[in-house]
Amino acid sequence: MTRAADHSPRTIATRVAPRALRSIRSGHPWVYDHSIISQRHDPRPGDLAVIFDDRDRFVGIGLTDPGSPIAIRMLHHGRPLTIDDRFFAQRVDHALALREGLLERSDTTGYRLINGENDGLPGLIVDRFADVLVMKIYTLAWQQHLGPVIERLRERCDPAAIVQRASRAVQQRSEDPTMDPKVLFGGVSDDGVRFVENGLVFTADVLRGHKTGHFLDQRDNRQRTRDLAQGVDVLDVFASTGGFTVHAAAGGARSVTSVDISAAALAAAARNLTDNGLTLAGGHAVIVGDAFDVMDELVRSGERFGVIVVDPPSFAPKQADVQRARASYRRLTRAAVGLLAPGGTIVQCSCSSRVSEDVFNGDVRAELERSTRTFASID
Repeated sequence: MTRAADHSPRTIATRVAPRALRSIRSGHPWVYDHSIISQRHDPRPGDLAVIFDDRDRFVGIGLTDPGSPIAIRMLHHGRPLTIDDRFFAQRVDHALALREGLLERSDTTGYRLINGENDGLPGLIVDRFADVLVMKIYTLAWQQHLGPVIERLRERCDPAAIVQRASRAVQQRSEDPTMDPKVLFGGVSDDGVRFVENGLVFTADVLRGHKTGHFLDQRDNRQRTRDLAQGVDVLDVFASTGGFTVHAAAGGARSVTSVDISAAALAAAARNLTDNGLTLAGGHAVIVGDAFDVMDELVRSGERFGVIVVDPPSFAPKQADVQRARASYRRLTRAAVGLLAPGGTIVQCSCSSRVSEDVFNGDVRAELERSTRTFASID
């Protein structure tokens, strides 16, 4: 007779380098693999690393992910605490309580319910699109612990379906070929999920779309751009499925030109415009191509725009990419300056967490100051 292997999470006594110890005590959510000095057992993804200092005092506890550069994602630091189903359910409850105002809004039914490390659930995000929840996992550790999170979300949110997505790194390391996408329960139409943002209708491709199907983090900036767009020509660079494009059209833009390397994304942007019944006096142009090349060509052709939105993907997935990312942001700023009409506005964004806000803003300002034009910040 053979006994099935026990894959329930284990607790692994762990010691880390002094610098990592200080980071944990200050609240940093990650422990990198090179900071681990010793572990009593070889961990598996989802085991619980219990971290002690050199005097055998409890420091914190986190989810292990051997094979990932982020070897431990911290769940708790300070006094000892039991990590069980109740712990995860309470973390979900806390995240929902913080978003109580969003839950009650009828003009916005697409938003982030759980934001990973910020909600004490590192490596896990949950986005809501109307009555469908999309979970995205950024560490294999969550395969051991999703159960209580899913149960609590079903109890509190009563979704019609929950979809699991996974980062590319997790997909590559997983032995589950169906990890992304995986419908955990319910059903999702191949036509996508319709939701509302700032009173405008969008459709998210939660099964095949980038990330979870729609970039929800720019909701307030899109509304601000809507307020700036009245009567002007708008350029939306890295337009994706048209979040800024649709808001600019709703704000009374004369025309919008949407640029993206993905033809499918731009087709979705055009559909989102149609679904909102929006027409533009100067039309909606779509340009499929590399944003840098397209902007350079638009400069050469003498195009000018009253509002230019530059919202690229992350340019610095690794620390080694930071300098190249900064050069890319500065190049985009230079191109935007060359395309901006007098009195116009540049909306430039970064989602490269390794490029700090101060550094990013400083680089953008430096490029503006190099030009012969005068600029002022707006609130």
